[in-house]
Amino acid sequence: MNYGERIASLREKLSMTQEDLSNKLGISRASLSHYENNRRAPDYETIVKIANLFHVSIDYLIGRTEDPHMVLDEEVREFVDSLELSDEKIMEKFSLMIDGKKLSVEEAKRFIAFVRAERSINKN
Repeated sequence: MNYGERIASLREKLSMTQEDLSNKLGISRASLSHYENNRRAPDYETIVKIANLFHVSIDYLIGRTEDPHMVLDEEVREFVDSLELSDEKIMEKFSLMIDGKKLSVEEAKRFIAFVRAERSINKN
């Protein structure tokens, strides 16, 4: 399941309309529709709001786990933390894949920004 399907599923489980959820998130219904149909990815702030509203982990929303309340285990996080993915040499040596497709440099940069933002939230 991709992030759009997860958002729609969570919304439907609470019998919310797109209008209801978009109002709670402070976004337009059109933006929510784009997210649910995977035409656009929500920004980090919106992902956090969705996770908080539905009491699920960000890892679940973005598809890193099937368990809505689980985050990556400590060993995996330590491995990821030991890689400096912003290093061009690392990017050349590793094919970072999501859903069977190699990440572009721009996607990898957004991924790095997302992880850094998540870490800053988890420090609190």
